[in-house]
Amino acid sequence: MAGYDALINECPLLLPQNRQKTMFDGFVMVKDKEFRVRILLPVDGDLKHARLQCSWQLNQVLHGYQHIVKQRLHQSTDLVSFMLEFKTVLEIALRNKHDLQTPPPPQYYAQLIKEIGNLGWDKLAYMDTEFRTIKLKAEDSAGREHMITIKLKSKYPAEPPDCATDFPVPFVLSWTHESSLENLHSQFLAALDSLKEFWDVMDEIDEKTWVLEPENPARASTTRRIALSNNVSINLEVDPRHPKMLPECCFLGADHVVAPLKNKLNTNMHLWSPECTVLQNLKDILEIDFPSRATHEKSSFNMECGICYAYRLSSAIPDQVCDDPRCGQPFHQECLYEWLRGLPSSRQSFNVIFGECPYCSKPITVKMTSKRC
Repeated sequence: MAGYDALINECPLLLPQNRQKTMFDGFVMVKDKEFRVRILLPVDGDLKHARLQCSWQLNQVLHGYQHIVKQRLHQSTDLVSFMLEFKTVLEIALRNKHDLQTPPPPQYYAQLIKEIGNLGWDKLAYMDTEFRTIKLKAEDSAGREHMITIKLKSKYPAEPPDCATDFPVPFVLSWTHESSLENLHSQFLAALDSLKEFWDVMDEIDEKTWVLEPENPARASTTRRIALSNNVSINLEVDPRHPKMLPECCFLGADHVVAPLKNKLNTNMHLWSPECTVLQNLKDILEIDFPSRATHEKSSFNMECGICYAYRLSSAIPDQVCDDPRCGQPFHQECLYEWLRGLPSSRQSFNVIFGECPYCSKPITVKMTSKRC
C-alpha cells in the first residue's frame, strides 16, 4: 500500500492484520494516552467506503465528534492523511473533555441535593450517575407535560447551566450567582405559559384534521401538512410568537386544484380574525371543510408514489402530482427528480427538470430543494 511507511512513522502501533492491508488494528497515541482503533478498508483502498471501529473509552472521548471523524474518513485521500486529521480531532476532544473529567467538590453535590429538595423530588424526572445531567418535568395550564434537560457545570451555581427544552423558540435563562434550580423551574413555567396559545392551536389542528407530516409531531414543531383531498394538501408554518395570526401557507398538489385555493386565500385574506381559531379562519377563507378523523380514514390520503410504490421514503411522503386532471399521479420529489434526470428527453435548468409524467406522458416539472414548497 502506497504510503505504508509514512503510516508506520505516524502510528507505529497501528498494524495491518492481513496481506492485502485492508484491516488495521492497534493503538493511536495522543497526549501520552493510548486508544484502541480498528480500520476496515475495501479492497480498492477507497476511504469513502472505509469503517472505523473504536474502543468504548475512545467512543466516550469522541462523543459529539463522531460526525466530524466520519466526514474526514470518507473525504481523506489516503489513510495517512486521515490518521493525521483523526489525531488532531482527538486532541481537541481530549482538551474539551478535561473539564468534564475533573470531579466537582463535595459542596457541589450537597448544594444540588438541597436544591432538588427545595424544588420537590416529584419534579425530578431523571438524573445521571455523575449528577451532571438532570431532567425536570412540568405541566402547562392545559395539562400537557413538558421536560427541560439541564446540564450542570463544575462551577455550578457560579456558572449557568445549559438547558434544552421542547420549545419552538429558544429558552433564554436569566442566571445570577444566587440562582438555583427553583429559579430555573419558575422561568420554565413562565415560558410554558407564554407558549400555551401556540400549543392550543397545534393541538386543535392535530385533533380535527388529518396531519400528513410530521408523522409524530414534537412540541417544538411549528409546521403541519394537512390533507385537503386526494393528492392535495396545505403546509402550514405557524408563528409561535403570534400563533393566531395568518400562518405561512403552501399548497401542494396539481395546479388545476391548487390554483383556485390560492386565489381564495388571496381574495379572502382580509377576513382573517384573531378572535377565531386558526382552523376556523382557514375554513372561512378557503371556503372548505377539512377532512376530519370522524368522516375520513387516513388511508384515503396515503397515496403511494407512482415510481417507488411506497408511501414514505426516508420520512418524506409524495408531494409532486401530475397536473393532468385525468392522471393526478403522486410522486416523491426525490423519485421524480431521479426518474426524469435519467431520461434523455428531459431538460434540466439548474435544479429544475422538465420532462414527461411516467404515467400519462404529459409535461411535468420538478424542482429539487432541501425545503419543500
